[in-house]
Amino acid sequence: MATNPATAGGRPSVDPAATNPATGGTNAAAGGGRPSVDYLLGLGDDALVMAQRLAEWAARAPEMEEDIALSNIALDQLGAARLLLSYAAEIEGAGRDEDALAFLRGDREFRNCLLVELPNGDFGHTMAKLLFLSAYQLPLYAALSNCPDARLAAIGAKARKESAYHLDHSRTWTVRLGDGTVESHRRMQAAVDAVWPYAAELFAADPAAPVDPATLRAEFDATVAAVLAEATLTRPDSGWVPTGGRQGVHTEHLSYLLAEMQVVHRAHPGARW
Repeated sequence: MATNPATAGGRPSVDPAATNPATGGTNAAAGGGRPSVDYLLGLGDDALVMAQRLAEWAARAPEMEEDIALSNIALDQLGAARLLLSYAAEIEGAGRDEDALAFLRGDREFRNCLLVELPNGDFGHTMAKLLFLSAYQLPLYAALSNCPDARLAAIGAKARKESAYHLDHSRTWTVRLGDGTVESHRRMQAAVDAVWPYAAELFAADPAAPVDPATLRAEFDATVAAVLAEATLTRPDSGWVPTGGRQGVHTEHLSYLLAEMQVVHRAHPGARW
């Protein structure tokens, strides 16, 4: 039976109101209606970690065109991460920039959801992850594009267009694999079954969020249901719900990902090219 990473090793789940080591304990929204540092870190870390995972497919995708497509999606996610982390660093006011937040934090300081840090697995697993993430990010960024904070609204407006492509791309592959051969159907269903429990964390309550995550669930469910139906796949029953990523309690997979992603920056601090 799988273990909940939020309580693995006897560690209790972290209280969301507890001190945040990444921001010096700042969970409340900043003055002037600006989003909280934690909120921006959560969205930025989602995009950053997903970009790193997708980049692992470079020169390994099943088709040459897909190799380029996944690299482009990774760059889209990285672009969103840079905008969000830069804004988080500015609000934090601790003298850090986007690079410091990306390369000099430990795993317990990251606020990404557990979904994005999961290993790529086979191609079906990666498409299931991308489908669930983009089905969440599209309505999220659409809602943020209308939020009172002008800078966050601009980020949402830009990322919304990219997320629409990400969703279409993952939908195409999910249908192609799910409604393909007996073997591709089996593997795509196995991927959906494995990844589905991690989607619930995306909609966990966040009092500091300018957009209530719960309001995004209906559109997410409708989008995913339509794709799975077209792909002749079955949505798993809700059950075990792994959580903890937003509070800095992660699976072991994130530590390995960060070790690879951060090694050059840490080995040569302050280097410029």
